[in-house]
Amino acid sequence: MSDIHIIAEAGTNHNGQLTKAKKLVDIARAARADSVKFQIIYPFGLYLPGEYEYGHYDIKEVIRIRTEGMLQDEEYDELAAYCQEKEVSFTASVFDERGLDLLMKFNPPYIKIASCDLNNIRFLRQVAERGKKMVVSTGMSSLSDVEKSMNVLAQANHTDIVLLHCVSVYPAFLEQANLNFITTLKKEFGGEVGFSDHTGNSIAACMALAKGATWFEKHFTEDTSQEGFDHAYAMEEAGLTAYVADLHNAQKALSEPVDKLTDKERYTRQRARRSLYAARDMPAGEVITDDDVLVVRPEGIMDADQIDTLIGKKLTEPLAQHAPFRPEILS
Repeated sequence: MSDIHIIAEAGTNHNGQLTKAKKLVDIARAARADSVKFQIIYPFGLYLPGEYEYGHYDIKEVIRIRTEGMLQDEEYDELAAYCQEKEVSFTASVFDERGLDLLMKFNPPYIKIASCDLNNIRFLRQVAERGKKMVVSTGMSSLSDVEKSMNVLAQANHTDIVLLHCVSVYPAFLEQANLNFITTLKKEFGGEVGFSDHTGNSIAACMALAKGATWFEKHFTEDTSQEGFDHAYAMEEAGLTAYVADLHNAQKALSEPVDKLTDKERYTRQRARRSLYAARDMPAGEVITDDDVLVVRPEGIMDADQIDTLIGKKLTEPLAQHAPFRPEILS
């Protein structure tokens, strides 16, 4: 089975504070995540200026939170260096070419494309030109949407892509996870697939692993009570640590040992399997009947599934009650 990659999704949960961003790096490292990912958002590279309907949100409030939640460009220099010092891979979701240019300064292991940009084909082409692995979320998208974007990237000669199955509901409940779509992504596109997980624990992720997902993305925060878009449904440190551990243990559970029977299972078998023993004292020459045989623990000389080779045979020597039957004393 392939190695797995777990992305600790910090997003903008630093709330615009470098010290908080570094704390998130510490949490990701302690949880043993493979990379920590931020979101480099310039509000007007993502949102139309002005006032307009924006779902159940007040767009002015959205812009305020986004603006106050920005790190300065030069702070990313320090943040990337801090990740290097802590030996955690640093990367980000980017939402416009300015963010892409900034991220490329740090030679990220991959570039994350959020679900909202799956159909942003101009931006996909710009990212493809940089030649980095792309990790693309597929929330809010039909299979034909994904096909269209993958065709655009293929025309750009970019094939180093990981598709993340994602349900863009926050939080998403287990029954909404639609994990069979992971199988569809693998079948239709053939590359690596993963799971951007918005559920509340590791159950869906472990199921996704069994479906063949090898990349996992999980939002986390220092404190779920903070103001911001992604704190409330994110995991705090203990939850993220358990999430990563659960996935690694699940991966071990899905691995195939060289021998079906491990040494520990063989030890259990010695006491738990039944064998064939004499139910009474039996003289030499006696024909063995079903009533003469005890099929009980522990494992002995003749296994329980050999009883058909025993019934009707004669003993060539006496056998004491509770002694094991042996092939060499049968005729």
